Amino acid sequence: MSEPPTPLTVPTTMRAVVQHRYGSDVDAVLRVDTVRVPSIGPREVLVAVQAAAVDRGTWHLLSGTPYATRLAFGVRRPRNQVPGRDLAGMVVAVGPDVRRFSPGDEVYGTGEGSLAAFARAAERRLAPRPAGLNHFEAAAVPVSGLTALQACDAGRLTAGQHVAVVGASGGVGTFAVQIAAARGAEVTGVCSGTKADLVRSLGAGHIIDYTTDTLDPSRARYDVIIDIGGSTPLAALRRSLSPRGMLVLVGGHVGRWLGIGRQLRAVALSPFVGQRLTMLVSRERASDLERLTALVDDGRLRPAVETVFPLVDAPAALEHLVAGDARGKLVVDVRAGA
Repeated sequence: MSEPPTPLTVPTTMRAVVQHRYGSDVDAVLRVDTVRVPSIGPREVLVAVQAAAVDRGTWHLLSGTPYATRLAFGVRRPRNQVPGRDLAGMVVAVGPDVRRFSPGDEVYGTGEGSLAAFARAAERRLAPRPAGLNHFEAAAVPVSGLTALQACDAGRLTAGQHVAVVGASGGVGTFAVQIAAARGAEVTGVCSGTKADLVRSLGAGHIIDYTTDTLDPSRARYDVIIDIGGSTPLAALRRSLSPRGMLVLVGGHVGRWLGIGRQLRAVALSPFVGQRLTMLVSRERASDLERLTALVDDGRLRPAVETVFPLVDAPAALEHLVAGDARGKLVVDVRAGA
């Protein structure tokens, strides 16, 4: 495995995962190729990427579904042909208006096109890499960790509450279980029975195996339900909420065109019922990354990394993710096989 370059030694080309068109056939759409190293703006930094991660957002931009995403990222083909946002690595160059980082700093956060040897990133979306995490663990945190943290904020989680996390064994879910437990909540994780051991180890006191069981208001009602990309009907979720409970919908059951019909119905209904129903649109910001770092430093948060793939196997990582087999996060070692 090659070492990251020293500060200021930036080549003109790099190895990267490249996507020239949309499609669900990962092997046909993605390939590893040589492309130019991106240039940076006044408030951006260039990061020599050590590790990146994949998530559902990566898949949606790969497949171009729901179609509404193409309005923002390119109608016929993706404008940014290198996918990936999560990253951990070393700063090798900074724009003239950057104040928080210098070449040589180890960082983590989100950037543009992180499945590559180098990626540009806005200063406001990076934080110093936590001392207790290696590059692979750090790369697993940003997108999923930020989403989980902001979902717990939206649910106004406090100590002693009963919280259900639907999709508890996935990337966002494994962070949400830990953050809820760190706040003193009693956590029920909804996942497949084969992943129950993982979810329990992260702090869930109760497990519902969705392959054989379901949320049942006759057994328990929850102060907060965080539903991550699930397909449980809104009415069923509401029945399992307490009369003044909070429902936070994260992600969506993706359709061909929009994919957030359930979320929109929840938001429209919320003013007319005693329960609070909301959808989360997560934001990438350094202040929340620093809150995640504090949880890591306190020993209350640890990324659940299932597998680290070399760069050439990034398509296999995405296929594994979409198949629903992942236990936690899937990470790409950008320097291996680059």
